[in-house]
Amino acid sequence: MARVKGAMMTRKRRKKVLKLAKGYWGGKSRLFRTANEAVMKSLSYAYVGRKHKKRDFRSLWITRISAACKLNGMNYSTFINGLKKAGIVLNRKILAELAVNDQTGFTSLVEKAKAAL
Repeated sequence: MARVKGAMMTRKRRKKVLKLAKGYWGGKSRLFRTANEAVMKSLSYAYVGRKHKKRDFRSLWITRISAACKLNGMNYSTFINGLKKAGIVLNRKILAELAVNDQTGFTSLVEKAKAAL
């Protein structure tokens, strides 16, 4: 059986890593070993960042809802509890959007939540 040399696949793999490392500073964009380390690290950061983005947006929405509730004389937890008891099912993203762009609509939601308590 003939011996298989790995030059073509090795070159392909290294080119792929160096392409991902394009724009990195110094040897990280030109030398395979350092580029590979930097790319692996950055890919793991990107993976974790996608999870953190969800967390960050949820906390932003909660902060916006809380601020709008305080303007209407209610705190966040009582508002959410009142909405659940009133049977109003809206997620925090939509509630935050209403709090920012439609204050009258949000005020009516607060009134319904107060009435349900």
